[in-house]
Amino acid sequence: MTGNKAVAYKGPGKVELIDIDYPTFELKDGPGVNPANVGRQVRHGVIIKTVATNICGSDQHMVRGRTTAPPDLVLGHEITGEVVEVGPDVEFIKVGDICSVPFNIACGRCRNCKERKTGICLNVNPDRPGSAYGYVDMGGWVGGQANYVLVPYADWNLLKFPDKDRALEKIMDLAMLSDIFPTGFHGAVTAGVGPGSTVYIAGAGPVGLAAATSAQLLGAAVVIVGDLNADRLAQARSFGCETVDLTKGGPGEQIEQLLGVPDVDCGVDAVGFEARGHGTGAQEAPATVLNSLMEVTAAGGALGIPGLYVTGDPGGIDEAARKGSLSLSLGTGWAKSLSFTTGQCPVMKYNRQLMMAILHDKVHIAKNVNAKAITLEDAPKGYAEFDAGAATKFVLNPNGYLS
Repeated sequence: MTGNKAVAYKGPGKVELIDIDYPTFELKDGPGVNPANVGRQVRHGVIIKTVATNICGSDQHMVRGRTTAPPDLVLGHEITGEVVEVGPDVEFIKVGDICSVPFNIACGRCRNCKERKTGICLNVNPDRPGSAYGYVDMGGWVGGQANYVLVPYADWNLLKFPDKDRALEKIMDLAMLSDIFPTGFHGAVTAGVGPGSTVYIAGAGPVGLAAATSAQLLGAAVVIVGDLNADRLAQARSFGCETVDLTKGGPGEQIEQLLGVPDVDCGVDAVGFEARGHGTGAQEAPATVLNSLMEVTAAGGALGIPGLYVTGDPGGIDEAARKGSLSLSLGTGWAKSLSFTTGQCPVMKYNRQLMMAILHDKVHIAKNVNAKAITLEDAPKGYAEFDAGAATKFVLNPNGYLS
């Protein structure tokens, strides 16, 4: 039988490359698998040979020990792959197809899927609506940072690239379609970005940079990105963004220096629950980003919130934070009639259109997020460098497809 190696969470601050079973068309017991999912038949699935699988900031939350993820959980929800086996109920996807795998696992049959809300599918996770590969409390579907991965409901979930050779020429860009590009785009869309908009994006990590790229694609007049990390701010400037250095204080005054007014039309939170405060040596202050976004977004505006928030954080700074409860100035939001959109991005709502933008050279997302291919064996090093603040999107190359 073909071997299979995978990147697994071993405990706070530690990941390792381990041997795991080659996938079958049945969900087996294992770390993080909901007992109600054990033995689930996946005749509608395919097995893919991984072309690219990315390290995500959401993975990093688990690796830092900031979730209830169990040891030996196989990581990875950003997956691009070549189909090598198809289940007996698969009709349209064929062996040899190269496809993007949305990080949301969705059945295509439930009410939410039929309403394009694939981030909160009702049938794939017994714990709650919504599921993902290799993620805590998401049903136990095995992660994609591996040589081979099982993808359920393949005819529904997979985005097939129309031409294999053309796809491989742009594979680093297309690898961003599984999560961060649609997620950033969702943040920009739900914030109301359109032609002529002024936009403030909190966070210059890969999702923040993807949101900035998306805002440009949507026609924003000015895209401002704020962060505490100088290298990440430089990466934002490299493709035409204005930047706010949050080590110098909150964003309002710096936004006014850029725009002549202290507020923007649209705000995006690309940071999430491990947010820090403002100023030199800023410490963790979970509600800072959301409260500052409410302050700098103009009355009647909207906030897109693709940044991750959790209901269980063992490392939270206080008892409330450990339960996902934050000290939000909701009164500010109410007084300004602000709209909020949170939750997983429904990737399938956007990924085909963004694929076409990539294939027709309308956007170069891999360059903008500084994507870098590394081996599966180098994953622990990639996680460590990313955690230290590298202005890089690390893309794992398990099977040698990437240059």
